[in-house]
Amino acid sequence: MGRRMTIDERVSETPLDASLAARRAMIDSQLRTSGVNEPWILDAMNALPREDFVPANMREAAYIDRAIPLEDGHMLAAPLVHGRMLAEARPVASDKALLIGQADGYLAALLRHMVGHLDTLTPGEAGSHGGGDYSLIVVDGAVEVLPDALADRLAPDGRVVTGQVLRGVTRLATGRKSGGSIALLPLAELGIPILPELAAPKRWSF
Repeated sequence: MGRRMTIDERVSETPLDASLAARRAMIDSQLRTSGVNEPWILDAMNALPREDFVPANMREAAYIDRAIPLEDGHMLAAPLVHGRMLAEARPVASDKALLIGQADGYLAALLRHMVGHLDTLTPGEAGSHGGGDYSLIVVDGAVEVLPDALADRLAPDGRVVTGQVLRGVTRLATGRKSGGSIALLPLAELGIPILPELAAPKRWSF
């Protein structure tokens, strides 16, 4: 059995040491145990300080296994969500990618070093029309409705990774372009933060 740290040793532990330990625990207890074992994902998430992407008062909770509220009203998804998204996206250096999410957010920082080119749109801009011929589109959150305009931005052989809301349950989903639109295939249930900007239109009832 290993020696327990003394109180003095714990007190003297630097914030950097604590951050590294928290990242290692995140990888071992959240990602690996849930099937995210790709070395390139684990290395990237181990190298990126997640506490740099949360409000100051939430830094100590940066590595918990659930979503964290951000100052803009959105949520930083749990580490497992981003790990699973990256595993399904399989980004490579030849990808021209589009992220629907924060340009200065955690997932953008991870993707930026994995693809050849990364553009970003906020969720509120996802429905805007434009070109792009993106080989990969990643939506950092769960949507009830994926805007048709995103199909115009996707290359013919491109792929999409997003969260999807189905009957109130959020699931990880992947998609491809089919007949001018994107057909999504829901995968595992996962606690993905819902993007209110991409909710289904409200229906009138009488």
